[in-house]
Amino acid sequence: MAWAYVILAGCCEVVGVAGMNGVARKRDLRSAILLLAGFAASFTLLNLSFRTLDMGVAYAVWTGIGAAGSTVVGMFFLGESKDLKRIFFISLIIAGVVGLKLIS
Repeated sequence: MAWAYVILAGCCEVVGVAGMNGVARKRDLRSAILLLAGFAASFTLLNLSFRTLDMGVAYAVWTGIGAAGSTVVGMFFLGESKDLKRIFFISLIIAGVVGLKLIS
């Protein structure tokens, strides 16, 4: 169950970052709610994952999902660059997350 918590926490982190971007651009209530709810859920779920997973592994997976997920959201929904080098390095982050899962 701890792995489900940390994966969901990473996904909620992406929601929080999307809300942060919305607040920076539009300063609307919807974006502020996304930011607060996303980060609150993310930290809560990350905390639950610490009960079973090593802190370093859980945190690395959480940040990897957050970084890769936020970049993918930016590429597909915000018009950010889809350069092949960028995609390659995002795939390295994902490979690192999968590797941590396989050895933990």
